[in-house]
Amino acid sequence: MIKKTFADLRIGDKSIFEKTITEADIFAFTGICGDFNPLHVSKTFAKNSMFKGRVAHGALVAGLIDYTLTDIVGLGGVHISQFCRFKAPVKIGDTITVESELVDKNPEKNRLKINSTLKNQDGVIVLTGEAEAMLPE
Repeated sequence: MIKKTFADLRIGDKSIFEKTITEADIFAFTGICGDFNPLHVSKTFAKNSMFKGRVAHGALVAGLIDYTLTDIVGLGGVHISQFCRFKAPVKIGDTITVESELVDKNPEKNRLKINSTLKNQDGVIVLTGEAEAMLPE
């Protein structure tokens, strides 16, 4: 990854990132954020839930977007805001593909708009998101 300027960025620039969610990811994230919801950490509880098994934290899944934002915006870029729509659960063993695209840029305000779609290995959309970012001054 390199530092970029507005001139380097083009509407339609894309980045793709892929990650398989593991049990270790869920437990590490649980320790970081303190969310011990049994839907994430208890096999017994989760198998009797509407999800029929443990699911990843929404924030863990949303965090997968960060690689693509940095890839598009470049080193030193600042992630200002993120809006997410959670569409389907992500379970242990799911491979998530993040595709993010630069859809708008405003050099006068130093703002970029990036849309993201996250899909599992079956092509099911699990999350959509809209981010605002800026380049370093």
